[in-house]
Amino acid sequence: MNATGGTPHGPGDDTPDRAQAVTGASGVSAEPVATGAASADGERDDPLTRPVHPPKKPSVVLGVGGGIAAYKVCDLLRRLTESGHQVRVVPTAAALEFVGAATWAALSGQPVTADPFGYVHEVPHVRIGKGADLVVVAPATANLIAKAAHGLADDLLTNTLLTARCPILFAAAMHTEMWEHPATQANVAILRSRGITVLDPAVGRLTGADTGRGRLPEPAEIFAISQLMLADSTARAAGESVADLTGKHVLVSAGGTREHLDPVRYLGNSSSGKQGYALARIAAARGAKVTLVAANSELPDPAGVQVVPVTSTRDLYDEITGRAADADAIVMAAAPADFRPADVAEHKIKKTEDGAVPAVQLVQNPDILATVAHDRQRAGQVIVGFAAETGDASHSVLDLGRAKLARKGCDLLVVNDVSGGKVFGSDLNEAVVLDRDGNALPVPSGSKDALAGVIWNLVASRWH
Repeated sequence: MNATGGTPHGPGDDTPDRAQAVTGASGVSAEPVATGAASADGERDDPLTRPVHPPKKPSVVLGVGGGIAAYKVCDLLRRLTESGHQVRVVPTAAALEFVGAATWAALSGQPVTADPFGYVHEVPHVRIGKGADLVVVAPATANLIAKAAHGLADDLLTNTLLTARCPILFAAAMHTEMWEHPATQANVAILRSRGITVLDPAVGRLTGADTGRGRLPEPAEIFAISQLMLADSTARAAGESVADLTGKHVLVSAGGTREHLDPVRYLGNSSSGKQGYALARIAAARGAKVTLVAANSELPDPAGVQVVPVTSTRDLYDEITGRAADADAIVMAAAPADFRPADVAEHKIKKTEDGAVPAVQLVQNPDILATVAHDRQRAGQVIVGFAAETGDASHSVLDLGRAKLARKGCDLLVVNDVSGGKVFGSDLNEAVVLDRDGNALPVPSGSKDALAGVIWNLVASRWH
């Protein structure tokens, strides 16, 4: 994830901070205002009793392009306002054909117009962009991307894009043919070369009967990335950055594999894929190129992530080993089946009248984690495994995790206690991360995004 330069500031930053010394006309600092001085009514100005104002939440400009997906942006706007951000919606005239100004004004609590000549005395075509801490454009249509790439400024939104000195996020949405057109791809490349983050459109149902790449990324995905971009902007101001995976290619697996017994039955597990998807989403937001190999997941594609669907453990093995040489890190968050039926029936297995139960002979599947850990094809490659353990009468969950870490040969192992059905399908996760040096880092219960962040911190520390 890249961001445009400049220190974020708000519309009122023309006024010196009250806590600073008063500056004289010569530019030399005069005496500071004395604390505890008497006010006009004779009472002492006690700094301990002054009202404490909470820190200002970042200001977000939400640009809305003229696409059918504009209605989904109402959800994104709600997420931004509920998180405490002050949001100014700047639609194009075409966007107002899909969702009216009254809706945007009601949801944002701010005036809404597409016309740069509205509120002229406030100079909105300059001040809105200059006062933003983040600009999000969704849906970013082919037309809007082209205008931004070539510096056109013929409405309030395109003027705002030229005056903004903060991170900018485009969430692309258009028909597949428009997205794949060389002109659009060239325009996207121009924007990215300038440090603007452009999320590829998702795959799915489009307008009419069409299906393909072109859907607006889910509002939850856009919101999550916007929050990381704001955090990155704050970190940059402090000489740091959360976009620490820029230039890295990471390979992540997610979900649970299925091994078919017959055309309608299979051996499987309860993995939802949520942790793997969180890992992919957070890595992309931190600047990485991400390939997600997803086994039987119904979750929406994470924004900006290449998703490769698979069914069986053998499918997963082929995709992971075939892509391993190009990956700086491999995170095996999927739950592959250890065994598969030796033979798959061509037709549905029927019950018999005598009640006989068919015998199923199993064979062992290839060990994907051990294979990529022992056959590393890239210097500095970091391999992360997951272990879902329940413990037994003789061994604790951590005992089993340490044994697996030694057996597999990976750099980090994320150990989950899944006894009693914990973790699977939940939006929360807790784990202990083991490393090859014998260290154990407990991660308390929290969101799967939070655990993903901890894992990528540990991976990044091995590169740095």
